[in-house]
Amino acid sequence: MTAPMHFTSEPLSVIVPTVRRVLAEEGRVTFSVPDPDLGLGLYAGEALHIGSQNAGLHRPLSVWVDLADLLGAHLHTPEHVGAGRVRLTLQRYASTPAPDAAGYGAEGHWARVDKLEDPVFLTTIVEALRRVNPPAGGRILALGVNGGRELDALALAFPGRTFEVIGIDLDESALATARARYPEFAFYVLDVNTLPQPELGTFDLVLALSLLQSPGVVPHDLLRAIRRHHLTPTGGLILGFPNARYLDGQLSYGARMRNYARPDLSLLCTDVTQARRQLQKHGFKVFVTGKYEVLVTAIPAAIETPTGLEF
Repeated sequence: MTAPMHFTSEPLSVIVPTVRRVLAEEGRVTFSVPDPDLGLGLYAGEALHIGSQNAGLHRPLSVWVDLADLLGAHLHTPEHVGAGRVRLTLQRYASTPAPDAAGYGAEGHWARVDKLEDPVFLTTIVEALRRVNPPAGGRILALGVNGGRELDALALAFPGRTFEVIGIDLDESALATARARYPEFAFYVLDVNTLPQPELGTFDLVLALSLLQSPGVVPHDLLRAIRRHHLTPTGGLILGFPNARYLDGQLSYGARMRNYARPDLSLLCTDVTQARRQLQKHGFKVFVTGKYEVLVTAIPAAIETPTGLEF
């Protein structure tokens, strides 16, 4: 077992390969660094002084969080070790299957995922909902709704406001979970590729999270069907594009492409840009927000953008 390392004034270009090597060899690495709390307001890499003493180079905790994610590892809670330093431990992610490996049904690991526990998604989905601002009693269509957990954001965005919600998905077991969670809403097994479905009617909001990049879905055709047949004249859309994957229970930033060691955002950027252009072309104002899930929110251009969106 490699002894704990101590970094003081070494550049990050030295630290990264050193930590990567030990982590690859042993699955765990421990090292001490200057306490990030002592350098608040400094930029990463600036000299940190404690009194008249040079304590090394400052790096905020976010640097070490990003390094752990880069190297595919958990960052343990930092430990104060005195003399203005903290001890950090990185532990390589276990080789657990992706949450969707067993499908998206109620028995799979995907049912354990709660996107509203991601603070960026929580705030951006609430802001997106308030931007569309469906009226009280309005109709909402949730495509690929799965277990319906993200519908909890409706009550957060609009306390006391009720809606008629219809959710559709291909997995009956996931919909059973959604029905138990929201008995007042309606949920149906339906393939989004069969839209438009005239009997569904029109909606004040269409919500599609982590759906448009699914195998077999043609985003342009689906958006056209929604826009032409399932939106009211004042209705809007919220589309979610994943920009992360789960590794050993933890969100890891960046869309992955097969046979690529690091995230490549090409497909994500292409899909978001195409959706944005298509919607703008047909008279929508479009907003792009988010981090681990990029949200494309569209409202008719003639409608004034609401204020007070913050959660």
